[in-house]
Parts: sequence; structure tokens; C-alpha cells
Amino acid sequence: MRSSLRLTLCITAIILSSLTSLTLHGGDGWKHGYADSDGVKIHYVEAGKGPLLIMIHGFPDYWYSWRDQIPTLAKTHHVVAIDQRGFNRSDKPVGVEHYAVNKLTADVAAVIHHFKQTQGTVIGHDWGGFVAWSFAMQYPLKTAGLVILNLPHPRGLTRELAANPLQHENSEYARQFQKPDAAGKLTAAGLAGWVREDVARGKYIEAFKRSSFEGMLNFYKANYPREPYSISDQLKKPVKCPVLIIHGLRDPYLLSGALNDNWKWIEREMTLDREKPALVTRRIARWLEDR
Repeated sequence: MRSSLRLTLCITAIILSSLTSLTLHGGDGWKHGYADSDGVKIHYVEAGKGPLLIMIHGFPDYWYSWRDQIPTLAKTHHVVAIDQRGFNRSDKPVGVEHYAVNKLTADVAAVIHHFKQTQGTVIGHDWGGFVAWSFAMQYPLKTAGLVILNLPHPRGLTRELAANPLQHENSEYARQFQKPDAAGKLTAAGLAGWVREDVARGKYIEAFKRSSFEGMLNFYKANYPREPYSISDQLKKPVKCPVLIIHGLRDPYLLSGALNDNWKWIEREMTLDREKPALVTRRIARWLEDR
């Protein structure tokens, strides 16, 4: 799973490393703070007022991924964009077990609790999409809705890995990331190579220097499907909230075949869109307004 969206960040490393739940103002005009997830600090950026909307980035990325979406969505929602554990300003626990899916979904639940809410709408891209799907299955009462960008239902992906040779071939990069020595081959500049804008690329490089390469790849080691591919009991749980899926058909890593039958695993309405990148924010805002 890979990434590409947008946002902005500025905050002091010394303060970040020493405080757990203090709300701060960054140079971008948004508030920065921390939620506690069973002792793991989850850094977030927040803006706006209204129903809670949690945004989860993918790999290789961080909260800044959502910089183009925050201003629009914050007009109607309390937007909270997090750094997932292992990334940027969030804590980086050592050990693959700390990146298992139940830990990742617990981080989202901790953010909801931190803001004294009972539920929220969750937006996830790439690995963030995996966490969002999993959160909805594990915490149905805490999930008001899902917006998923370029991550088919994990059950569909597992099926395609087992039955579709092209998806199996195109997931070779994930198997490379699962190898013990994979983190040693990564660099901050290399991970930021996909970022086109010079200023943004510099921010990504700094964020990745603060990140844990081992932690990043532990998402793959702990959660990416392995042979023999089978559908776990967790993936058989229904999604009980409305879902908007936006999927780019040119994604070479997550083929669109994995979208087949996604509606069977969702008890409420499912909307599937194939929007151009420039229209994504508008489409999400319209869907949220309809809810």
C-alpha cells in the first residue's frame, strides 16, 4: 500500500517529545496535540467544529497528507488528522506486535475518547484505509461513517491475492517490506521521492527523519496478508455504517478487482466513486453533507 494526498506542519521537537496531551498551535494555524493510547502518544492536528472526523494517512506519509482536505472539511466538521504510530511525531514502540491491527484501531478509539466523543466518521487512505475498515468492523458503535481512498475491503484484497496472479505479482513490494532487513534499505529522501512540490518534499523528508523505518514496515509485517491466504474471523464482521469508497483505477498496487463484492460486507449504503484527484475533496464534502 502506498500514499499521495496533502497538508502542513510546524512544531517544536523538544515540546513534542515531552508532553502527552497538550494542545498547541503550529505555524500552520491549526492546533497540534496528543492522545494517549495505552501509553503510546498519538500526535494529531485539529481544525474546525462539528461532528468528529478522523483522518488516517497511509505509507509513506504522515498527517500532512491531508493538507488540501482539512480547510474544506473543517467548515462543517471537527477534523482531526493523526500521525499513525511509528510516523513523524507519534510514538514509535519497538516490536512488530505493537503494530498489529488491534493496536492501530485502538489508537483511533483513543482519539475519539480523547475528544470526549462516543463516535466519529473515519477517513483513511492506503494503510489508513486498512485501519479505517478494521476500526469499523471492530468498533461498530464508534463508527458513524467511513470514507476509504484506494484501499478495497481487506477481505477483497485477501481474495485477490489468493486468486488473481496479477494482484499477487503487484504485491511483491509488500513481501519485500516484510523481510527482516527491509528497513535498512530505506532513506527519508527516498521515501519522499513521490512528492512533487519542493517545499512539501522538504517537509516530508524532515517528517520521515523523525519516523521509525522499522515501525513503518511493521504495518506490513504485522498485517499484510501472507500465504496461505485465508479470511480471518475479524474480516468476516460486517461494516454497519455508510461507506464512501474512492478508488483510482490506475493504482498499480491495489487493483480494482478487489472492489468486487465489497457491498456484500457492508450493511448500510455503499457508494463507489472513481473521481479525478482534483475532485476528491469536493466529493468527500458532498458525501458528508448528505449524511
